[in-house]
Amino acid sequence: MKLHLTGLAIALLATTALAPAHAAAPAAAKNAAIAGVEARTKMAQEMVDQVFSYAEPGFQEFKTSEYLTGVLEKNGFKITRGVAGIPTAWTATWGDSGPMIALGSDIDGLLGLSQVPGSPAIKPLVEGAPGHGEGHNSGMPMMIIAAIAAKEVMEKNGIKGRLMLWPGVAEELLATKAYYVRAGLFKDVDASIFAHVSRDFSTGWGDMGNNGMVSVEYTFKGYTSHAAGAPWFGRSALDGVEIMNTAWNFRREHLPLTQRSHYVITNGGGQPNIVPGTASVWYYFRETNFDTVRALYETGNRIAEAAAMATDTKVTRRILGYAAPNHGNKPLAEAAYANIVAVGMPAWSAEDQAFAKAMQETNKVKVEPLSTKVAPLSTPDGRGPSMGGGSDDIGDIMWTVPTITIRYPSNIPSAVGHNVQSAIAMATPIAHKGVVAGAKAVAMTVLDLVTTPKIIADAKTYFTQVQTKTQKYDPVIGPEDMPAIDLNRAIMAEMRPKMEPFYYDPAKYGTYLEQLGVKYPGVPVK
Repeated sequence: MKLHLTGLAIALLATTALAPAHAAAPAAAKNAAIAGVEARTKMAQEMVDQVFSYAEPGFQEFKTSEYLTGVLEKNGFKITRGVAGIPTAWTATWGDSGPMIALGSDIDGLLGLSQVPGSPAIKPLVEGAPGHGEGHNSGMPMMIIAAIAAKEVMEKNGIKGRLMLWPGVAEELLATKAYYVRAGLFKDVDASIFAHVSRDFSTGWGDMGNNGMVSVEYTFKGYTSHAAGAPWFGRSALDGVEIMNTAWNFRREHLPLTQRSHYVITNGGGQPNIVPGTASVWYYFRETNFDTVRALYETGNRIAEAAAMATDTKVTRRILGYAAPNHGNKPLAEAAYANIVAVGMPAWSAEDQAFAKAMQETNKVKVEPLSTKVAPLSTPDGRGPSMGGGSDDIGDIMWTVPTITIRYPSNIPSAVGHNVQSAIAMATPIAHKGVVAGAKAVAMTVLDLVTTPKIIADAKTYFTQVQTKTQKYDPVIGPEDMPAIDLNRAIMAEMRPKMEPFYYDPAKYGTYLEQLGVKYPGVPVK
């Protein structure tokens, strides 16, 4: 251990010398934080596996939140539960003076993506149940390990600073962070670090190329009649939904290439011989900036009204979520990247590489080994122009306080996102090692921020004079819009009893794979 830390200290000093125009925390403090993370390697594994086993979707993360807040409470953090009117949301705070650093990551799973971890083939743990097909079981455990390690160093060395941890609830629905901002959760925050699972180890700054998004459900109201005996007396709400969808699909040809829009019919009526009196359709509208996403949403509203007029029905709408475009803070990203480089990628074993290859070959995706090199710092010049794409509601916090996202290497290259493939590795040594690496970089960056006032000052200057100079935070949600905390309630009422027998018991089993009787890597190792 001593030789490892001494070598890393040399790497830290070399990286600091190359870092952009600011000092960094003393190498001794960072080495102590790294040692604190390494000492909690077993704790990291247990937390990652435990949250994986809960696999709760958006707004239903009750067991997950109870477990994570319990860990934080035992480690000296003050918990405030039910923040922003969301039962599964919370904050965990520590410290009474100095800069406040917010640390967050998402905790929700995805519907229908239950998967046995460590199985290269698709194999549901509970048929039809939710699962962590985006790897959100790993982020908050990583942040908690980092926070405890940084806190320990700060306490021992009398370093002033405050920490606030918070979970991304219902991120897959893009449904809470705008409400966090509206509730003032970040009003005292000086800098924010967010983390997301990845196949690489990286961060970036500038316009990140994500689309902003509005999630909205349109409900049409007509009135029922016998569909065969007297259909002329009815007014079909489903006709309103179908005409809206048809009109929207014709409109797509005349929308910018950067837009993304998609929908599902959430209520199509009861049975064929009854003219549907109520029908609903749920849309995601995505565009690259505040003005264009609002314009896309307003176009959808006009088409919905036109469909209602055409069918002699009425239509109402309910916003279910919102996400601002993402913009990373340059000084924070540069400081964090220096620490990412110093930590480097995990030391993957032959077993890890064999398992990754087995997963890729079994699922017929590109075979690519686990990366052994840190990704370059992502910059606007390196990324090039964006043609639009996915969304992440961390954008709402990015437009409120200086914020970055750190991507940590806990998953397998080529695994399809929002798919069971992305759950396969998420309770294996690959996930555990990536979390430990990410926690080191986060803890080191926290120490930089609380010991080097210039980094936070530069971050705030970038935020006010570059990021928000010509574009301001302009969310679509209004004061009457409320978090859609009813979502996924019914599915979990059905699925939770089936899932409970598979919850991880770390008191009896060393790992979740051991509990499930899964051998790792389960394939020949060359």
